Amino acid sequence: MATINDVARLAGVSATTAKRAIRFPEKLAPDTLERVQKAIRELHYEPDKLASALRSGQSQTIGLIVGSIVEPFFAQLTRTIGQEVRAQGYTLITAENEYESELERKQLKEFYGNRISGLLIRSAFGKPNTDYLERMQERGIAIVEVDYFSPHSPFSHVMLDNPQCVNDGVDYLAKLGHRRIAALGSYHPTIQPDERVQTFPLAMQKLGLTIPEAYIGYLSPTQDAAYDFTHYLMNLPEPPTALFAITGNMAIGTFRALRELGLKIPQDVSLLSFDNYTWTELVDPPVDVIEQPNKEMARAATELLFEHIRDPNREIQHLRFKGKLIKRGSCAAPSELAPAR
Repeated sequence: MATINDVARLAGVSATTAKRAIRFPEKLAPDTLERVQKAIRELHYEPDKLASALRSGQSQTIGLIVGSIVEPFFAQLTRTIGQEVRAQGYTLITAENEYESELERKQLKEFYGNRISGLLIRSAFGKPNTDYLERMQERGIAIVEVDYFSPHSPFSHVMLDNPQCVNDGVDYLAKLGHRRIAALGSYHPTIQPDERVQTFPLAMQKLGLTIPEAYIGYLSPTQDAAYDFTHYLMNLPEPPTALFAITGNMAIGTFRALRELGLKIPQDVSLLSFDNYTWTELVDPPVDVIEQPNKEMARAATELLFEHIRDPNREIQHLRFKGKLIKRGSCAAPSELAPAR
């Protein structure tokens, strides 16, 4: 592999001048710059970014940890963040924690070993890795949490306004006449202390509605968990008349289960979901959703991260974005209230 010294010799300049041609090309005379660039092309020279990071303590790299790379929400988030990071002249490296804090800790150590300059993270459920994140921050790594933040987190975060969205969703279903509403999400206060899950019973209570004990289940945020729980719910002696999927990924499992059970939407059961995924428009009837402003959240999180990189003493920011309820036809009055046909 060619070195910067090889480039300098071929171009007939000093190593310092060759380095300046890469880092500050505007400071060199045009003919000198051309000689160095020609030598770089002929030798196929690539800068050793790891060595540069070791010298400076950090690289021009941003780390991103998402919950699941197969979920469309995180796919869109990753794409937009990648575009914004590249526009700043940085490289993005990505990992998924699968919502598990132990796996997340291993990834944090890998990212620190790569001398990243900043970290965008959808923190995992379970025991928070706040101690390790604080250690990374103390060593100059800027940190911003996205989509979820650990309890008592000391970092800036960018979030959907989950309480607003859940309240809007429950209010929408209640106005249609639903009283037996089940949320497809976890209710465990410590394993998965998710805002949407925490808000749902409060939103129900505010409207004078109760949640039957049989409707409460501790679920992981996966398609399979939602699929199994939907089968369970709809086979109860008194099943819910409306299902509220806490994530778009869980809605896929729910929709599959309802189809297998031969239940019609919305005649037999209404379905409301978070996330405006493409499939929700293609099924019959199209699914009512609460749309997240994914791109706007991704851009805001990246911009905030670079502000923290430029100014480590920048004030901590907590940004919230409103969701949008889109009505398409998968929610209607429960059958006992529906007008005769």
